[in-house]
Amino acid sequence: MPAASPSRPIGTHVLVGKNLVTGALASAVELGCEAVQVFVGNPRGWARSAGNPAVDREFRDRTSALGMRVVIHTPYLVNLGSPTPGTYRSSADLVAHNLRRAVEIGAEGVVVHTGSYVDPGGPGDPAGRHAAALRQVREALLPVLERIEGDDAPWLLLEPTAGQGRSLCATVDDLEGYLTALDFHPKAGICLDTCHVFAAGAPLDEPGGATATVDRILEIGGPGRLRLVHANDSKDVRGSCTDRHEKIGEGHIGTGAFAELLHHPATEGVPFILETPGSRSVDDAGIPLLKELRR
Repeated sequence: MPAASPSRPIGTHVLVGKNLVTGALASAVELGCEAVQVFVGNPRGWARSAGNPAVDREFRDRTSALGMRVVIHTPYLVNLGSPTPGTYRSSADLVAHNLRRAVEIGAEGVVVHTGSYVDPGGPGDPAGRHAAALRQVREALLPVLERIEGDDAPWLLLEPTAGQGRSLCATVDDLEGYLTALDFHPKAGICLDTCHVFAAGAPLDEPGGATATVDRILEIGGPGRLRLVHANDSKDVRGSCTDRHEKIGEGHIGTGAFAELLHHPATEGVPFILETPGSRSVDDAGIPLLKELRR
């Protein structure tokens, strides 16, 4: 019988190394992870790794037995708002591929950055380019979402960016337009990256700010749409539009926000994944600190 998972499982992004079992899973166990995030290919390339069925099966069976929750992160190159046709098509193909891999390795969701419309700075209408990019997102993702069937099928987890460049979705309020473009599809979930949303202006550094942020996500997306938290402090101040992660409690957000998030009713059952400097090291304090805040 599979082990029970904690109500708010905590872990980090680990490297696959040689393979998912001897690399990623071994690291996750050594670190005391209750949840884990992986890439299933080159994070900075377009190549689509086919995987190894035997390794995939062993990874799926062993994480299930451990009660370890698993999510996949798509490569950094993915940008469904790109005006470059080749980038757009490759991005759509990679998202679909990662969702297939999620089924094969037993992952519950696939994280995808919400992207940018990359304003070239020339003449034209920025609002029009923004709208055109959201139409691209709709055309790429709705067919993929429609192929996701069943309660146990993986979620597509939309991760707003830090507001740099010409972001399609950075603030919590931006999620409304993005989800509208996807018809609020029931398998379109939300990944809340604390560094990103703080950089985009959310007052996580204020008492009650994290609670208010999650409350607003609930107002927009409804219950059950928040499926993952990327737990990252920020090297930069609120509203910086700069994506620089820091260790929990050593940045401008502080530990109070993470305590609030770990006790908000809407995070019941939601994994917390670290993407902070050193979080893959056995002597890093990040995972133990989050577990202590959870208590």
